[in-house]
Order: sequence, then C-alpha cells, then structure tokens
Amino acid sequence: MTFLHKYPKAAKVAKANFIVAFIALAIGGFFGFVQALHRTDVFRGFFNSGEYYTLLTGHGVLLALIFTTFFIAGLFVWGVTRSLEREPESMTFTWSWFWLITIGLVMATVAILGGLVPDSSIRAAVLYTFYPPLQAHPLFYIGLALVLIGSWMAGADWFWSYRKWRAENPGERIPILTFMALFTMLMWYVCTIGLALEVVGLLIPWSLGWVTEIEPLLPRTLFWFFGHAVVYFWLLPAYYVWYAILPKLSGGRLFSDSMTRIVFVIFLLLSTPVGYHHQYADAGISVGFKFYAMATTLLLLLPSLITLFTVVASMEHGARQRGGKGYLKWIGKLPWDSPAFVGCALAGIMFAAGGFSGMINASMNINLLIHNTLWVPGHFHLTVGTAVALTFMAITYWLLPQLTGRKLKYKTLALIQPYSWFLGMTLMSNAMHRAGLAGVPRRTAEPQYSGFDFEPIFGTMAEMNWQIAIGGTILTISLILFLWVVVASWLAGEKSDKPVDDHIPKPLSGVEHTPAILDNMKLWFTLALVLVVLAYAFPLWEMVADGIFEPGALPRPS
Repeated sequence: MTFLHKYPKAAKVAKANFIVAFIALAIGGFFGFVQALHRTDVFRGFFNSGEYYTLLTGHGVLLALIFTTFFIAGLFVWGVTRSLEREPESMTFTWSWFWLITIGLVMATVAILGGLVPDSSIRAAVLYTFYPPLQAHPLFYIGLALVLIGSWMAGADWFWSYRKWRAENPGERIPILTFMALFTMLMWYVCTIGLALEVVGLLIPWSLGWVTEIEPLLPRTLFWFFGHAVVYFWLLPAYYVWYAILPKLSGGRLFSDSMTRIVFVIFLLLSTPVGYHHQYADAGISVGFKFYAMATTLLLLLPSLITLFTVVASMEHGARQRGGKGYLKWIGKLPWDSPAFVGCALAGIMFAAGGFSGMINASMNINLLIHNTLWVPGHFHLTVGTAVALTFMAITYWLLPQLTGRKLKYKTLALIQPYSWFLGMTLMSNAMHRAGLAGVPRRTAEPQYSGFDFEPIFGTMAEMNWQIAIGGTILTISLILFLWVVVASWLAGEKSDKPVDDHIPKPLSGVEHTPAILDNMKLWFTLALVLVVLAYAFPLWEMVADGIFEPGALPRPS
C-alpha cells in the first residue's frame, strides 16, 4: 500500500495543493520566458515595455510566493501525515485554509493580470517587493493578506496534529519529518509579523484611500523583515527533501539526525534578523544595525555547510552500499538514471554556486558594487530558481506516484528535464552575474541607456543578452517537459498499489543520539523573537516616531 491508500484524505489535500502550485508555475514560467526575450531585445512581439512590469510582478508573485507556498503545503501535508501516522484532525479546517489561500491567490492574480487589459483600473505592476510609492489595486493587497492568513492556518493544522500525537505519545521524540515542518513554520510565523504589519496596517488602508501618503522607508523595512527570511521558508523545504528523501534515493540512509535538527534550529534563530542586508544603500538606518544583519547573514553559512557535509555523507553512504569505492569514484555509483535523484543532486550543486554569490550580497562594502544590478536576480535564480524549484520538481517524480497510485510515465523525458534545467540556468545566471558586474540594472525593460556603454570584464553585452535569452528558452522547454510528464502520469499512468518504493530508512546516527533540548520549540521560538527585537525594535521605533504618514520625514539614526 502506498500513501494514497493509507491516508486518502491527506492525499487529496496534497494533490489539490500541487495542482494549484503547478498552474502557478506554468503561468509564472511563461512570464519569465517573455521577460528573458524582451529585456535582451531578442524578441518583443508578446507584450510592450509598459506591460513588462506587469509580467515581472506576475513572474515574481506567482513563482516566488504562490508556487512555493502551495507546493510546501502539499509537501508538509504528506510529511506530517506520514510521520505522525494520522490524517488531519479536521478536514473542514484543512480545506478551509486551502480555499482561503486559493481565493487570495485568485484575487492577487486578477489584480496583476488586470494590467494587461487596456483602460483597466485594476492593476498591480508593483513587482515582487511592492514598494511604495508604487501602488496596486486593493484587490492585490487583500489577496496577499488572505494568502498569509491561510498559511498561518495551515501551520496551525500541522501543530494541531502534533499536539494530538504528543498527547498519545508523551515520551516520544518528534519524528524528523514533522520536526522539520514545524520548525519551518515557526520561522514563518516570526518573519511574517513584518509582512502582516506592512500589508494590513499600511498598504491596504493606503490603497483604499483611507490615508494619502506613507513614509516609504517603513514599509520597505517591514518588507525585508519578511523578505529575506522568506527565502529560507522556500529553502528549508528543499532541505527537507535533501535530508529526508535524497539519502533514500541515493540508496543509503541519512547520516545524522542531530545535524538535521541543529540546522533547522539555527535557521529559526537567524533567518529574520538579516533583512537589513537588502538595505545597505538605504539612508535612515544606522550602520550598526546593518553590520548586525551582515554578521547574522554570514553566520547562516554554518547551517549551509553542515547541510553540505551531512547530505554529501548520506549520498556517499548510499553510493558505497551500491558498490562505490575510492575517494571520488563512489560518485559514479549514485543513481544518475533516477529523475528524482538527479534533480535534487543538481539543485544542490547549483545551491553551492548560489552560496558564493550570496556572500557578495551579504558584504556591506562589496554589495554596493552589485546593488540593484542584474547580479541580484542572477543569484536569486541560482538559489530559489534552481536549488528550490528544481528540488520541488524533482521530488514530484517520487511523490506523485504515492499521491495518485499511478506509475511515472515518460521516464526518459523526466530524466532529461533536470539536466536541461541545470543547463538553462547555468547559461542565464552566468550572464546575469557578469552583466551585474558591468553595472546592468535589474527591474527594467529598457536597460540600454542611450549614449552609455557598459564595459563587461570579458565577453560582450550582445553575447550576454543572447545567453540570457537562450538560457531562458531552455528553461521554458524544461518546464514544458516537467508539466508534460506530471500531467501524463497523473491522468494516464499505470495504476498500482505500490507504484514507487516509498520506504524511508532510519538515520545512521538516530534520534537516540540527538540532545532532547533541540525539540524544545518554546525555547528556540522565544530566542528567535529576542534576536528579532534586538535587530528591529529601535530602528522601527525611530521610523514610527518620525511619522508613518509623512513622506520626507527621514528617520534620524543616532
């Protein structure tokens, strides 16, 4: 029996989340393809430059917020249900948060797509960051608020299941799949405080005309209170897959349960205080607080390095179980013919590359060189666009049979897809990083600047533009392959009671070797809040004291 037969109610919820996630992925991916051709001036026949910013908003919101949120919800429904061995406590409550998020998604999407309708008053060309004074229709902000509330309810649903399980198993340690899901949601609760204050307290009243002006620095700061931590809300579910499932796909076992829990605790503590590293160029924030953000950002290299060691050790164990020998020859014994494994492995490699460019972003002095250049989306597409997105697509090949009871179709296409995504992103991101070093700006449909010549370190601007366009085209083809395999398998795959081996073996170093204090969620949640207060309390107080609705009244840092 597979997951569908053991937990049919949870499987139905997970499938519903995946359906919405993949629809958002398809639309947002198409928008990205159009952008890659348009801003490089390779082809501009889809939309004009005025509409480019609507597409850019849709690309960011649909992929970075909607695709990820729904996929993570489906993944955690699967993981919590499986590890606690119980269906959701109330299907009415479970479906209520799903439909609330979905309604919010529809509202936000309608507001965005309204910008493509001539003379429409419903618009939301405010980009992913939606900074004032750019203003969207109230429908956009209210939709985002509903998505946020629905995500809180989803987390409450999983905590509810955990509390019920705890009451029945008082002396047991939290199963690792549930542990990772709950700590991810604790981090989400902390970081979304800033987003809730911004959207509900400032942007909705402003968009409705209840107030006429907003001091722009405050919502900008509240956004980044949330805006960098949300990267880890996307990344930790990828870690979830790498720690829990990738070792099994490699033919082995997770190297260390305790290392896994330590990593998630560190991310809970340090994810939110780092937001100021997006505001190094902003006046009105003391250098000391920016330095604090830089230090906490660099400290986050530690859990990433622990992950590198633990996941690679787990993969090596699997390869040696399959006959692997030597210091490096064991790599050849990994299952490079498995689409799920290949996608996760290539995503991890790309994440390592993204980590190097991320260190540049985190540095107060070097950041000024690449601030608001094409380097930033180049880094973003390595981490979120590949480490996260490719992991999510790859693990779908393993999860989908469990949720549908059907075997995967077109395995050759499924195997080609991760390699093609890796190739496309390598081309596009490489050119973006190089263009950023030359000073090419991000977030613009017209980067040419008449009378100004960019001077790349090597290559030419024409070559980089074509590389971005070709890379974006390959990524689009890869996305089509993924969607084709998923839809075909879902609708026409061979039915089976056991379509995939879903057994997850116990770690080499198990929970019995893990300090119990790591499971103390109250302790770590409280410490996370303390670190947030130290980072944000004083700067936010100065911004509020200088006037929330008085643009031009800049904070005066001491």
